[in-house]
Amino acid sequence: MPDTPYLVAAVVVSAAVTWALRALPFAALAPLRSSATVRYLSTRMPAGVMVILLVYCLRDLPLTEPGVLAPLFALAVTIGLHLWRRDALLSILGGTAVHVLLANTLFA
Repeated sequence: MPDTPYLVAAVVVSAAVTWALRALPFAALAPLRSSATVRYLSTRMPAGVMVILLVYCLRDLPLTEPGVLAPLFALAVTIGLHLWRRDALLSILGGTAVHVLLANTLFA
């Protein structure tokens, strides 16, 4: 098999590049961990990301159709579960389950 050294070299190069690309952010950002900017962003960014995701997901929602109630009710359940239990996993799973059930049964 004359192609074996070529294939082994391709796998080794691919593995090295993959490892380097995954390790580079950790090495480059290590000095920034103690900065005030990163501390500020770590407290403000999660809420900002959730607002952006909310706007992105609801931006094309047709407000004049009856199917609009499924995502809005699921959103209310998600917010309610999160305010009640303060558990992101529970609120995400609960809201998703409510949306899937409503979208596939009542509003199908």
